[in-house]
Amino acid sequence: MKNKTGIEYARSKYSEHTVRQETTLLEFLLTELSGISRNRAKDILAGHGVTVDRQQTTRYDLPLHPGQIVRVSKHKGGTQLLNKYVKIVYEDKDLIVIEKAEGILSMPATAKQYSVKQVLDEYFEKRHFKCTAHTVHRLDRETSGLMMYAKNLETAQVLEDNWQDIVYDRRYVAVVSGQLEREGGTIQSWLKDNKAYITYSSPEDPGGGKFAITHYHRLQTTPRYSLVELKLETGRKNQIRVHMQDIGHPVCGDRKYGDGSDPIGRLCLHAYRLHFHHPRTGEQMLFETPFPPAFMKLFKS
Repeated sequence: MKNKTGIEYARSKYSEHTVRQETTLLEFLLTELSGISRNRAKDILAGHGVTVDRQQTTRYDLPLHPGQIVRVSKHKGGTQLLNKYVKIVYEDKDLIVIEKAEGILSMPATAKQYSVKQVLDEYFEKRHFKCTAHTVHRLDRETSGLMMYAKNLETAQVLEDNWQDIVYDRRYVAVVSGQLEREGGTIQSWLKDNKAYITYSSPEDPGGGKFAITHYHRLQTTPRYSLVELKLETGRKNQIRVHMQDIGHPVCGDRKYGDGSDPIGRLCLHAYRLHFHHPRTGEQMLFETPFPPAFMKLFKS
């Protein structure tokens, strides 16, 4: 059997593509890799499986110019993150965007609690990255969806100081109890925890409360459930869950603020959109995930 040359062996590990016209990396991959999905292309990028002119990149919006050479790995790297709770959507030297499954904390409340931060820190260590995950916002343990973590203190500080200006569109989808009569609206109230750490809502500041604004829009409805899109103007603890309770349509599967309705055995809340300006470059970063299939099954006729 004839042995492969070094060049032949290398090419068995990747496919090589020449850029013919001005485009972006993600669009180029979608065109060149016939049949690949947008999410799969982003997975390959996040897994460090793409080089442009021999330089590795994870930027899906990287501008490409005619004559450049793009190589795409045919194999998954041994250091790729494989975790049932955490999926990497995007990564660069400043930050990492992930999709979190329900059932895992965003960050540990005590030293030994399993969390997304722990998963990412172990991933960075395995790849010999000199960084740790800095939590800049949170999702409840039972909420799924998109999250961003900073990879250095400088980026974390910029996000903390300018969050409202940098993150301009965060949206959730929820299945709520009952038939929502109104097409949409805005809920405003003051939120504060009581001594039992239950968040309650008040039309006026009870003293030490935080003002919260939630916009909601009905997408689909049945006599038993409604599918609702929610846009946060503020990001308070338990904001969506308490505000939907306020209008008599609590999130399904909510053991703390719900009415006992639990059609799929989980909290029916998913962060599906995260749009922000990159804290270092100012570029628009646009991320969305599909609505959970289990949510949508409840509205099939």
